[in-house]
Amino acid sequence: MSSKQPGGHPGPDGLAIETAGLVKTFGENRAVDGVDLTVPAGTVYGLLGPNGAGKTTTVKMLATLLRPDGGEAHVFGHDVVREADAVRTRVSLTGQYASVDEDLTGTENLVLLARLTGHGKKASYARAEQLLTAFGLAEAAGRQVKNYSGGMRRRIDIAASILNTPDLLFLDEPTTGLDPRSRNQVWDIVRAVVAQGTTVLLTTQYLDEADQLAARIAVIDKGRVIAEGTKGELKASVGAGSVHVRLRDAARREEAARLLGLALAAQVQLEPDPVALTARVGDGGRGAEEAAAEKASRALAELARAGIVVDNFSLGQPSLDEVFLALTDQPLDPHQDREEAEAAL
Repeated sequence: MSSKQPGGHPGPDGLAIETAGLVKTFGENRAVDGVDLTVPAGTVYGLLGPNGAGKTTTVKMLATLLRPDGGEAHVFGHDVVREADAVRTRVSLTGQYASVDEDLTGTENLVLLARLTGHGKKASYARAEQLLTAFGLAEAAGRQVKNYSGGMRRRIDIAASILNTPDLLFLDEPTTGLDPRSRNQVWDIVRAVVAQGTTVLLTTQYLDEADQLAARIAVIDKGRVIAEGTKGELKASVGAGSVHVRLRDAARREEAARLLGLALAAQVQLEPDPVALTARVGDGGRGAEEAAAEKASRALAELARAGIVVDNFSLGQPSLDEVFLALTDQPLDPHQDREEAEAAL
């Protein structure tokens, strides 16, 4: 990959993206409803939310593919409406689906795109070879893309997006449908891209993806940002700790949930696993971790007095899954059907 100074010539205050009250409507549907974002240059910033939350619509407005109906957005200080051409010279977009030509080989795709973006013939082949090698695709360079696996397609799609290394790369759900090994490969590519100085705006439905990659995360739901911060800040916002319990006897789970709720003074969630329960403890304030540990100890004693056998009991920091559940009262399900407004885009 190319050498580049971190940050990609950031805009005012060191920001790659700044939006205020961004709005987009489709008929009666307000797909984006007043989104405010500040994305520091040279980082991975995550937009986390379910299908139909407004993530893709937000990205398309920032990439100048859709015109906002309200509010303002700037990319490296350039207005996305009045200075759209200047924005386009700084950004690249990798959407949810591979945009390369499946009938061409990996090399042919990258060379074609390099020539279209102004590279000479020799330079195009050199850049294509460089990227194919960096992304672990050298052995498949001469094969048609239609014969690539899903993970290989995502990798060549990202490679195509950084032929001319962008200051800002939009990655819209880059690992949807990939197996764990392919997802890890894409994550490694994202880290490498950022190490070269590119800012990445990552939209995802996967909590572990945001946890792994993003320095800051905006949780978006129904077109609005409902929380924003670092992973630690978001987790601390919903409680000092998270109690996880696995019982010996599934038949006593309802009783255990009642006792835990009383001892912890918290709502207890029944997990899909028939012997598992989870509860958030504390408000995240000063001294909250010690208080949470004391409550958890009392809860464990209550279960023991009731003769409920616990196979596993742990107290840890809340997960992003629990953060999303606390904020929206519903779990984040990456397999749910896409809402109509997002599916139409």
